[in-house]
Amino acid sequence: MLSRVADSLYWMSRYMERAENIARILDVNLQHVLDLPQREPELIRKLWTPVLRSTGDERDFYARYKEASSETVIDFLTLNQENHNSIVKCVTACRENARHVREQISDEMWEELNRFYLSLQGLTVKKILKQGADEFFKHIRSGSHLFQGITDATMTHGEGWDFIQVGKYLERIDKTTRILDSNEDVLQPKKNDNDRATDTLKLAAILRSCSAHSAYRRVYVAQIEARKVLEFLILNPNFPRSIRFCTHELDDSLRRISGETEGSYSNDAEKHTGRLHSELSYNGIDDIMSRGVSQTMDDIQRQLNKVGDAIYRAYMYFEGPEQAKPATEPAQKQTQKQ
Repeated sequence: MLSRVADSLYWMSRYMERAENIARILDVNLQHVLDLPQREPELIRKLWTPVLRSTGDERDFYARYKEASSETVIDFLTLNQENHNSIVKCVTACRENARHVREQISDEMWEELNRFYLSLQGLTVKKILKQGADEFFKHIRSGSHLFQGITDATMTHGEGWDFIQVGKYLERIDKTTRILDSNEDVLQPKKNDNDRATDTLKLAAILRSCSAHSAYRRVYVAQIEARKVLEFLILNPNFPRSIRFCTHELDDSLRRISGETEGSYSNDAEKHTGRLHSELSYNGIDDIMSRGVSQTMDDIQRQLNKVGDAIYRAYMYFEGPEQAKPATEPAQKQTQKQ
């Protein structure tokens, strides 16, 4: 497959997945803000700061806005054309990448993506809030689910489809690690009963940000606990947004592309994903807790950077216009840790 085709399919997938993830995070956090008994500006700022860190946009946000409020964060992460991670910008980039490989995707994919793109034109943050932000974010999530479902149902599951899976699962791992890292304080064990009660609500919000609340409840019937949330979102082998599950799917997709069997590797991308999957398979939650959430997420992010670079070297490197900005680049990690 031509490197330009692989590149466009990969980024088409990543941008759609990113738009969905950002919509879910914004929706969950906005509901949290609306449920506050008192909406003091400082408290609201503290609630929105982890969101900006989880998307890697804290520095860029404060370069444009004086304070983090529901209106400013939603505007920045939803409509801002200068923010490469805003929902509208992600959907636009997804459509543009799809246009470059129009002959590689199905008619149904292109038609649905066009409908989705057109539905987002002419929006303002006031219009979104007036009509109901929850409905808007639901529309984004549903649009992503529909596009991914149409992709799986109408596109030949060959090399092109595998590059779409690579983009999707790499983006999911990236976002889950950022969500956990930016909420590290909530994920620490608490001794005080009042702290535990407050953190239960925050832990539930973390699960909802990963579409994991219902699935978690089916595995762990008891109260939501930080240790179990970490175990579920990092190590569960069956939940489709856990880091371990996504790493396995990412590794499988790369090996289908190269034809390499499990247990060996033909390029550095497979080497890094295979190593990461082995670490997640043989590490327990005690290993992660003893190392620390932030350190563990930092380690995974560094390995993701290596995977992304290796994928480009193996399949996509070329000199072309408007190279997409990787979500796993070091600059974003530095922003997150500010």
